[in-house]
Amino acid sequence: MAAFVIRRLIASVFVLLAATFLMYNLVALSGDPLEDLRASNAPNKEQLIDSLTKRLRLDVIPPLRYFIWLFGDPSQGTAGVLGGNLGLTVQGRSVNALLEQALGSTLQLVTIATVLAIILGLTVGITTALRQYSGYDYSVTFISFLFFSLPIFWVAVLLKQFVAIGFNDFLEDSPQLPPIFIAIATVLAGLLWASIIPGNPRRKVITFALAAGATATMLVIMNLIDWFTYPGLSIIGVAIIGIGAAVGFTTLITGLKNRKALYASLTVAGLGLALYFPFQYGISYSITEWWMLLALAILAVGVSLGIGWLMGGVDKGPVMRVAAFTGFFTAGAIALDRFMMVWDDYASSGRIRGRPIATIGSSTPNLEGSLWVQGVDIYTHLLLPTLALILISFAGYTRYSRASLLEVMNQDYIRTARAKGLPERTVVVRHAFRNALIPIATIVAFDIGGIVGGAVITERVFGWTGMGALFQNGLDDTDPNPVMAFFLVVGGLAILFNLIADLVYAALDPRIRVN
Repeated sequence: MAAFVIRRLIASVFVLLAATFLMYNLVALSGDPLEDLRASNAPNKEQLIDSLTKRLRLDVIPPLRYFIWLFGDPSQGTAGVLGGNLGLTVQGRSVNALLEQALGSTLQLVTIATVLAIILGLTVGITTALRQYSGYDYSVTFISFLFFSLPIFWVAVLLKQFVAIGFNDFLEDSPQLPPIFIAIATVLAGLLWASIIPGNPRRKVITFALAAGATATMLVIMNLIDWFTYPGLSIIGVAIIGIGAAVGFTTLITGLKNRKALYASLTVAGLGLALYFPFQYGISYSITEWWMLLALAILAVGVSLGIGWLMGGVDKGPVMRVAAFTGFFTAGAIALDRFMMVWDDYASSGRIRGRPIATIGSSTPNLEGSLWVQGVDIYTHLLLPTLALILISFAGYTRYSRASLLEVMNQDYIRTARAKGLPERTVVVRHAFRNALIPIATIVAFDIGGIVGGAVITERVFGWTGMGALFQNGLDDTDPNPVMAFFLVVGGLAILFNLIADLVYAALDPRIRVN
């Protein structure tokens, strides 16, 4: 394994060197960075041209200038890329500083979008494969192909118009869901769950009635308590999420027959509910930095693992996993409720003026407030670009995961597992799902490596200053240094995640040997 990784890394270095050499020369030969200065009427035009030529070494032909960029310039005493110096832009700004700012902004955007798209895409794709040729399968297939064929800039503009402007208009007055919306949502929810859950017609009617009734009740209650003005989960909502996570993850990972896993996860959910009020009205006020919130999340998972270990008996591993997932979701629900408690203060502040869903930028300038207010501000700015990226990526993941699982479900070893009398949950989760992930690992690896550089259009539409802006500005100014910084990050991530995909293959399928 170690020899394989070392060989791949050495080969990757040569690939990256060849790619950067080609890219640097293409950018350098695409135009003249001195064009604006040559056309200016400044009295010191010649001095400015000489200064810029010397600073950027434009007097050296691009193939040789690449090696100055790579190794540094001894005549000026500057280091190159190998020394950690990415150079200066045409305007004289440090590319290192620009890259640090742009990379942080883009990672904040694409990380959430990628994780959610993968989780939702795999989940929906797997459920459609299990409910093949049902109404649910046909509906998801239609929606997936629709989003897959839509251009990202058009999706972004639609989100601005209907999700941002339309929803902000809805919030300006006393926001109440109209009866026609409640009726349509009720019918759609009933049809959705009736198509997902298998069974005879009688069971489908019962499922439709329960889902429709629950949806209508929830929406009516939201109107009655003015939820859109003062949103929140309350301890009831947290209890529903915690108990639902306990039952759901127990069903998925071990099955409800494993009482130790069920009792451990319910204990974790109960502990979360016991800490609800102390956290909301005591502990939360002492949290002033993001690392504190992250430390609490790690602590919640650690305590959950400890409970699973204590209650797991001889089979501790699955019980600990169920407890950890339950603890994470319960803690997340409590934190989400705390963020929602400051929504009204945020929306009515002077900087927001009752229109909280942002359409441009990554934050509200000069907004003051606690960590919870800052978190809501980050959410409102991330919402639209994240939705745009999710909708496009979700479609691909859904189709790939559906096709992969359908292919695996027709294999001989799946029929053998069923013939042995294994429960369907065990057949799907432990046998089919693991092998279906092998081709998905390739898609995910390349998407993660490419999405950092692929959000150029999304960032431009939403005014997000990230890697896309760094790349575009470099091209506009015929400036190789910021373009090469962009290319190094994207190329390095592509190589890294391609290597990770190879290692994941071996982890998913013991027959694959990485050597």
